[in-house]
Amino acid sequence: MTKRHIALLGAGRMGSALALAFLARGHAVTIWNRTPEKARALAPKGVRVAQAPRDAVMGADVVVANLSDYTATEEVLGAPGVSEALRDKALVQLATGSPRQARQLDRWARENGIRYLDGAIMATPSFIGQPHCTLLYSGESPLFEAERALLSALGGNTTHVGADIGHANALDAAILIVLWGTLFGTWHAAALCEAEGFPLDALGSSLGAVMPVLAESVRDSVARIAERRFAGDEQTMATVATCHASVRLLHEISREHGLHLGLPDALENVFERLRGRSGDDVAAVFQAVRRA
Repeated sequence: MTKRHIALLGAGRMGSALALAFLARGHAVTIWNRTPEKARALAPKGVRVAQAPRDAVMGADVVVANLSDYTATEEVLGAPGVSEALRDKALVQLATGSPRQARQLDRWARENGIRYLDGAIMATPSFIGQPHCTLLYSGESPLFEAERALLSALGGNTTHVGADIGHANALDAAILIVLWGTLFGTWHAAALCEAEGFPLDALGSSLGAVMPVLAESVRDSVARIAERRFAGDEQTMATVATCHASVRLLHEISREHGLHLGLPDALENVFERLRGRSGDDVAAVFQAVRRA
């Protein structure tokens, strides 16, 4: 594999992990950070520390931005001489943001003759560089293919999700809401079990046992939504009526114990939008969410 020179903007926990992953593959890394001490901590590992963003970018083949957000990224890229130093180079943005922000930065890159990929890191810093670490990228396919080998240093599951520059952030947001929904449900479940005196270690093992059912329910719902197949049929795993009854029960138990009702209230609100559709597949809840 060809060894490259990478400029990395941002030396937080994630930026530091990215730098070390590139170094592990034999690439040269120059890093800049607004707080110089964080960047200098990487110097003993072999990272060159730049005094200004332009200095980092000047000699690089590829520039990777991993600052706190798109606003910070735009501020740094707008520093004196940076856009000129970036011309004709590949810029990879890895801060978390929205599809709109990715499209806005893409317009700026095109206006300045910069080749741009937008990315989303689906992992915590400790996973960076591992074979099962997933990073999503969107943007022009030829650019992604040209940089695929380099980007694979950050994670074995390096995936191009489409030419639309906003799609990496769109998929990131979609996966995050599944993650947060699952975690919030887990926290509510722990509060409910604790209120009833049920051991939390048993909750953990029981959740593991039902994960295959949950995974199949997710797969089936996504397939039905894609096909707009919301009417109940012989393959329906659960109807609106069955699931709404379950939500009401959850609401009742939670209220009895004085638990926070944010999640039960939200679920009840969505199911109330499906009055008259009790026999539909529960995937029809998508239509209530989409209509909101």
